[in-house]
Amino acid sequence: MNAFSQRLPILAALCAGLFAPASHAALFGDDEARQAILDLRQKVDANSQRAAEDNRRNADDIAQLRRSLLDLQGQIDGLKADQAALRGQNEQLGRDLAEMQRRQKDMAQGVDDRLRQFEPVKVTVDGREFTADPAEKRDFEAALAQFRQGVFGQAQSAFADFVKRYPQSGYTPSALFWLGNAQYATRDYKEAIANFKLLLSTASDHARAPEAALSIANCQSELKDAKASRKTLEDLVKVYPQSEAAAAARERLAKLK
Repeated sequence: MNAFSQRLPILAALCAGLFAPASHAALFGDDEARQAILDLRQKVDANSQRAAEDNRRNADDIAQLRRSLLDLQGQIDGLKADQAALRGQNEQLGRDLAEMQRRQKDMAQGVDDRLRQFEPVKVTVDGREFTADPAEKRDFEAALAQFRQGVFGQAQSAFADFVKRYPQSGYTPSALFWLGNAQYATRDYKEAIANFKLLLSTASDHARAPEAALSIANCQSELKDAKASRKTLEDLVKVYPQSEAAAAARERLAKLK
């Protein structure tokens, strides 16, 4: 064995010793890198999972928020509808109240009108002013309207009924006068004389009294009682000398002489 052969094991041993630490170091570095990669992957996976969970929670929250907003919008719409309904009800109540007030006013006016139908009213007939019930006024004017229309038979009945129904009425003297005239028109002279005389005896100062006296004379003349007629005309001139009826009586007396 030569000297080089003897040295070869020694060189191999030295080489093994030289390269052994480097191989171990390389092996250790790869494991750490692999582990770091694994850790990084785990972190990434964990982050992705958390992100997915966060996204899912956010989506759930958004969905819940949308549902809440929809519910809130529904409540708002419901409140608006209720408010509109209440406004409509208030408007209707206002109209109902106005209508009720109008009806109450009409009813009150109707009651007042009906009460006024029974309240005495002040009237002036033939220069006399007095109070009369509305029924008296109505009945007298109806009878007088019949007389003026020339329906003397109906007027006679109406005035006769009036005198019986309202003997104390302020219309009575005038009613007697027109009753006598209606009877004169129907040639019921005796009844006419009786009613004219009743007027003179109960209301000698009445504006129609002189005319009533003249009408008595006319009735007596129609009955061919000239003496009674002359006496009536003479009394008329004495009692009511300034009246137009007295002037007519004088003319008639002058013709009789």
